[in-house]
Amino acid sequence: MSADSLTLTAVSKSFGGLKAVQNVSLAVPRGSLTALIGPNGAGKTTLFALMSGFITPDSGSVVFNGQDITGRAPDLNARAGMARTFQIVQPFASQTVRENIAVGAHLHEPRRQAALAAAEVVAAQVGLTSQLDKPAADLTVAGRKRLELARALATRPQLLLLDEVLAGLNPQEIAEMIPVVRSIAQAGVTVLMIEHVMQAVMNLAEHVWVLAQGQLIAQGSPSQITSNDAVIEAYLGHGTAAKLRKVAA
Repeated sequence: MSADSLTLTAVSKSFGGLKAVQNVSLAVPRGSLTALIGPNGAGKTTLFALMSGFITPDSGSVVFNGQDITGRAPDLNARAGMARTFQIVQPFASQTVRENIAVGAHLHEPRRQAALAAAEVVAAQVGLTSQLDKPAADLTVAGRKRLELARALATRPQLLLLDEVLAGLNPQEIAEMIPVVRSIAQAGVTVLMIEHVMQAVMNLAEHVWVLAQGQLIAQGSPSQITSNDAVIEAYLGHGTAAKLRKVAA
């Protein structure tokens, strides 16, 4: 099996005249925790959709666990071990937290009781044990983010694509979520995260890719990225880059 969990080769996608993703190539090492960053509208979520099969690329290839999955349906990719979260969290509001997580568990566990039991285990991983019997509609924003993460984890992913799992959280909630994400990676799940919270990227990511206007403009360690002139110009700004370099020092 390949040493890389996911490999993109020269992937491109246009919508009408808009080149959303242009000739992107990257390789996500198996067992790593990596990040994809860039300004709004850079094409990050489109790239996730191309990876996971929600969109088919115009050109290029997507390889997961050594198998070409270019354009393969998302449900087949999920069954093969790829899961993703979404920026807009939409739980089944009338169901409990336990039942919501069980939806993910049903991918591999057809029996209801077994899926509900699996949901309890996953809830403990993301800090939702005390909320299991609460209707999902009653969760805070932070709770809903944890639930979105739990539903994806319940599918038993080998690769987890996290789309702004920290967006909308306050500093304390972010600080509480960072070890949750880290523990998932330490448990053996390969994690690739889209994230705007740069302090979290600095804390978590081993490697960072930077996307701007649909193109990769840089990659490297977090400290290398914060010193990259192209990244500072396109995304970070000089003040933010200087602050982040102090965090990394």
